[in-house]
Amino acid sequence: MAEFSGFTPLVRSLPATVPFVGPESQERASGRRFRARIGANENGFGPAPSVQQALRDGAAEVWKYCDPENHDLREALARHTGLKPANIQIGEGIDGLQALTVRQIVTPEKTVVTSLGAYPTFNFHVAGHGGRLVTVPYRDDREDLDALLGAAEREGAVMVYLSNPDNPMGSWHSGADVAAFARALPETTMLVLDEAYLETAPADAAPAPDALIDLPNVLRMRTFSKAYGLAGLRCGYTFGHTDTVASFDKVRNHFGVNIMAQIAGLTALRDQAHLDTVCTRIDRSRQRIAAIGRTNGLDPLPSATNFVALDCGRDANFATALMQELGMRGIFVRMPGVAPLNRCIRISCAPDDALDILEQELPDALSAIG
Repeated sequence: MAEFSGFTPLVRSLPATVPFVGPESQERASGRRFRARIGANENGFGPAPSVQQALRDGAAEVWKYCDPENHDLREALARHTGLKPANIQIGEGIDGLQALTVRQIVTPEKTVVTSLGAYPTFNFHVAGHGGRLVTVPYRDDREDLDALLGAAEREGAVMVYLSNPDNPMGSWHSGADVAAFARALPETTMLVLDEAYLETAPADAAPAPDALIDLPNVLRMRTFSKAYGLAGLRCGYTFGHTDTVASFDKVRNHFGVNIMAQIAGLTALRDQAHLDTVCTRIDRSRQRIAAIGRTNGLDPLPSATNFVALDCGRDANFATALMQELGMRGIFVRMPGVAPLNRCIRISCAPDDALDILEQELPDALSAIG
């Protein structure tokens, strides 16, 4: 059958792609289940028992549409952050919020700046709106704030993307440096500040929630997918200047955050004791992954996230071979996509039984690839 002729020229020019090949796709291709799922930066420790109970109790309510204003969750987040509900917008995870932000600002040929090797889903959204993507390299395995600022000014960028802490390297900048970066950007450049891993980072890794709230060109994004263990429900939030946040109501899917995601997010936010417990377990897991790496001649990079990047000490071909060999042994891991970051593999924090499998199989995997 011939392709539908009504697709826009932009859509016709784009490849059909998925930014990440999921473990499920790899399992279907191989015909085998992974024994250790430690590649997607999910929280293998799971959501709080209180959240699980709330989801069970709320299951009978799924016949209803969700509250399109996300009222209760916005109110709770306002109390949690010390902001006003008008400063906060809820969305289908950070991915969904990024898509809405790009939709509002990026038009064909408008320039967007990001780091080379940073989160690829953001690039996917920019391409989908015809934006011109300009990338700058990492410096010392961190996103280079000076280079990002210089590129934004030089290129007249309408948007710049920064993740802090960073995916895929786990590195971070201080909150003071991030705030200075934000205030140095041109007023016409929107900063998309991805703080997905904030809960697992040092206390000084982010500006206070209200520190940049006066800037209309800053949107900070956080999620329930990582430390809170709700990746499968797709719930996140952005906060910023009230006028900027209000603009989301012009384009968002008002029923996009389903009722179960709202229940889970609200309950998770209330259970900060469980969050503290999980963050402690993540820190212990980071330490164990680092120790496993060192024992096998791999160099763990410092991490403020729920994963550890292990420097394989060689090139991308070696790291790819190791990732594939681990996959053959039932261990799902990932790696950065571009040089020089792709000398690493990336291991997500996980319960001990998954890391036991990694510890057992990694020596033989390294021996198998030479």
